[in-house]
Amino acid sequence: MSMRQPIVSVLGHVDHGKTSLLDRIRGTFVAERESGRITQHIGATEVPLSEIVRICGTMASATTFKVPGLLFIDTPGHRAFSSLRARGGSLADLAVLVVDLNEGFKPQTIESLHILRKGKTPFVVAANKVDLVQGWTKCDEQVFRMALEQQHSRAREKLDERLYDLIGALATHGFSADRYDRVSDFQRNLAIIPTSALTGVGIPDLLLVLSGLAQRFLEARLDVEEEGPGAGTVLEVKEEKGLGMTLDVIIYRGTFTTSDLLVVGTPNGPRHSRIRALLKPRPMDEIRSPRDRFSNVDRVVAAAGIKVVPHELTDIVAGAPVRAASAEQLSQVLTELEEELTPHIEVREDGICIKADAVGSLEALAAELDEAGYGVSSGTVGDISRRDIVPVSTIEDPLRRIVLGFTTRVLPEAKTEAEAVGVTILTSDILYRLVEEFVAWRLQASKDLDVARRLAYNFPGKVLLLPDHTFRVKGPAIVGVRVLAGRVRSDQRLIRSKDGQDIGFVKSMRKGEETVKEAMAGDELALAIDGPTVGRQIKEGDTLLVNLAETEFIHLAKLPLNPDEREVLEEVASIKRAERPFWGR
Repeated sequence: MSMRQPIVSVLGHVDHGKTSLLDRIRGTFVAERESGRITQHIGATEVPLSEIVRICGTMASATTFKVPGLLFIDTPGHRAFSSLRARGGSLADLAVLVVDLNEGFKPQTIESLHILRKGKTPFVVAANKVDLVQGWTKCDEQVFRMALEQQHSRAREKLDERLYDLIGALATHGFSADRYDRVSDFQRNLAIIPTSALTGVGIPDLLLVLSGLAQRFLEARLDVEEEGPGAGTVLEVKEEKGLGMTLDVIIYRGTFTTSDLLVVGTPNGPRHSRIRALLKPRPMDEIRSPRDRFSNVDRVVAAAGIKVVPHELTDIVAGAPVRAASAEQLSQVLTELEEELTPHIEVREDGICIKADAVGSLEALAAELDEAGYGVSSGTVGDISRRDIVPVSTIEDPLRRIVLGFTTRVLPEAKTEAEAVGVTILTSDILYRLVEEFVAWRLQASKDLDVARRLAYNFPGKVLLLPDHTFRVKGPAIVGVRVLAGRVRSDQRLIRSKDGQDIGFVKSMRKGEETVKEAMAGDELALAIDGPTVGRQIKEGDTLLVNLAETEFIHLAKLPLNPDEREVLEEVASIKRAERPFWGR
């Protein structure tokens, strides 16, 4: 047994300095080479123990290190970390949530917290850009506490204000936190480490805290057998000149060798191939944008980031599970991977269709929907295609004629088909926002459906003829009324509540100076009723009901009416059943 290096994911809102922090650690300029200085692809960097000791300097002198180093994963701000997973949980052993100390929480900060909580991933907060705090004197000293001693009291006060804001924001999401040097129990409180990717302040503190947390609390997880079939996860799939298709892979368990067979999960099931080459970046180099040439190796032990060159494999996506297997192990590994590729989602007939770019993303979306009170009827990995739209278009319930896509594309044919058959497609790279948009869509669709139903059927309604509010006695009678329950609209027939006598139909309605088509419970307005004469068929103080056909009653009885509407419905039924006992039954 030996302790492998922990896998540390770096995540947070776009442009808060994730890649820049790693550039400072590595001495690289990856961020400057990214389009718009925004990380486009997932990367990995191995920081060996020797470099940690060098960077930490005197801070490391009192520490006994067990971890051989740290393996960092840099995730794009727009990408879901939940798609990267090891079997049974998160790929990362630890995480660093990078927050711009001066901007505070942003949408992807909140998204990252959701993901970390769901994956039960321990993490620390890098409160970045401390050098931009008002009054902060820039210095090359990297250790935070030594840099703090050089600051004016006003700068310290501003820093404390920013940290209190950050601590408060974390508290609203259920996390207790404090500046790392004030934390006595790291299992109960999050450590916030002020950092500056520009000057290097706090970088030694960050590396030391991560190493300490890993060997103090994760030793059992990190003590692994080096030998045995390797297991990993695909970070990126790339076409590279001279190599063809390559896979950037994180190995989190076991060993990969060039004599192994490579088994990869795809949307169409597990596939296997021979390994043409294993290419390993040098320590302190970035797998997605290396300074030096990769080393061609025959054997790689977890945990490590490697580039795998397979023979003729297709349909591989980021987040796909990867296994190494001998010829004798192939059948068993294929079976295990088939099971892992099956999303663990509880499906319901009354649920909705969901899609995602990887199994982990799919399960995360299903869990969020379940928490929000909605079920899933089907969930698959891959782009949203016409094949997903067609079965949804046959669903009778309008509130289920929708496809949700998390970190996945909508193919043009799917968009065209959806528009033609009335299926809604919602997609997002932010999990909680996708669920929020779905809930908002569902609420609006429910309101629209309610309006459509009311137009198709009469609805329970009850009105009171107000005293001293007769404006015309007949031809038509115009009377002031209060709607006691339900709804009333033009063209509906009305009956007396005391005996069920049909007294005519609503010709028009006016509320103030405005002509309206419908009135709701609590409204007071004038009704023009064609048929009755005030003082004969109707009198002030009478209550009138909307007349309902038997088919309308049967339909309305199945709808989720409020108590007042339900009472009016039963009142109409009681009147009708006085003559026909089985009316509406």
